[in-house]
Amino acid sequence: TLRKLPLQGQRMLPVPLAPHGPLAPHGRAFGTSAICRSTFNVQDGSDFQDRVVNNPKPVVVDFHAQWCGPCKILGPRLEKMVAKQEGKVLMAKVDIDDHTDLAIEYEVSAVPTVLAMKNGDVVDKFVGIKDEDQLEAFLKKLIGA
Repeated sequence: TLRKLPLQGQRMLPVPLAPHGPLAPHGRAFGTSAICRSTFNVQDGSDFQDRVVNNPKPVVVDFHAQWCGPCKILGPRLEKMVAKQEGKVLMAKVDIDDHTDLAIEYEVSAVPTVLAMKNGDVVDKFVGIKDEDQLEAFLKKLIGA
C-alpha cells in the first residue's frame, strides 16, 4: 500500500527571529551599554581636541576603517578591555576615511593603529591586532597600574 506523506515536496524552514528588524538595534545597544560610557566616536577635529587632547584622563585612540578586516576584530576587543578599566581610561574611535586630516597629523600609515595619549601627548602606540593580554598590558602601562 502507498503511504501518503504530509505536504510532500515541501519542507518547513526555520524562521529567523528578526535579525534586521526592530529588535536588532535594542539587542546591540543593550550588549554594549557598559562600553558606551568609556568609548566614543570622534566627530571632527575640534571634538578630537576637546575629548582627546584636552582630556585629563588617558585616552586610547583607535584609528580604523570600515573596510579593514583586522579593525573589526581589534575594535570590539579593545572596547571590552577599556570598559574593564572602569573609567580610568577612555577610548576614542577615529575612522580614517572620515578624518583623513587626523590620520595624517598622527602619522597613521596603516590600520588599525592605536595611540595611547596622556595630557595631549602620544606616549605609546601599536599597529595591527593584539590579543587581550597584550591589550591589557598596553592599557595598564598607560594608566600607570
